[in-house]
Amino acid sequence: MSPAFGTAGRAPRRDGPSPPGGGPPGQVDRFTSLDLGSARTILDAGELSRALSRMAHEVLEKTSGGRNVVLLGIPTRGVPLARRLAARIEAFEGLSLPTGQIDPTMYRDDLRMRGVRPLEETRLPADGLDDKVVVLVDDVLFSGRTVRAALDALAEHGRPRIVQLAVLVDRGHRELPIRADYVGKNIPTSRAEVVHVLLDEVDGRDAVLVGHAAPQAVPERPGATREGLR
Repeated sequence: MSPAFGTAGRAPRRDGPSPPGGGPPGQVDRFTSLDLGSARTILDAGELSRALSRMAHEVLEKTSGGRNVVLLGIPTRGVPLARRLAARIEAFEGLSLPTGQIDPTMYRDDLRMRGVRPLEETRLPADGLDDKVVVLVDDVLFSGRTVRAALDALAEHGRPRIVQLAVLVDRGHRELPIRADYVGKNIPTSRAEVVHVLLDEVDGRDAVLVGHAAPQAVPERPGATREGLR
């Protein structure tokens, strides 16, 4: 991955919180609902498909034709994105890359502040991760804390030769020195905006929407703030 942590660097997942009151006021998190009335479409289904095809070509170019590559999705939407990238690479080169998923929930730095959340399953290829080129796949890159937690989780399961990061959307506002190696689209946003990726496997259609937070998502506690979590 291309962070200041290093290409094979270790780091944890989630774009997560500062201590209560420590984050920028008005900043939203990855669990904030989108107000559909304010939403605008940044990528439609065709544009999203073309972005993934380009990313698949870039993975092939930067990994010597996909040699020893493993695609690991970060739940939820990173998992179907990893499978789509694998399918495109197989269509382009006839190469079947192993895929899996890694759950960074227990490595997040905001567990004490956000309480219990459901655990996702971690599924790894039978050959493991040692000496592999692992490409972590997620839908949105925001503060970088989700990726940081995923890197810590990854370190518990093997020692990849290189770790890279592929994201469909990079919306900026990083809080950690993490950068994606493959990006479908860079989208300038304000911290108060919500970026919502829709995928057919999860949502019934493909699109990327940007808009304001739904009213019910605004904290009601006096002085409460919302943190950028991805």
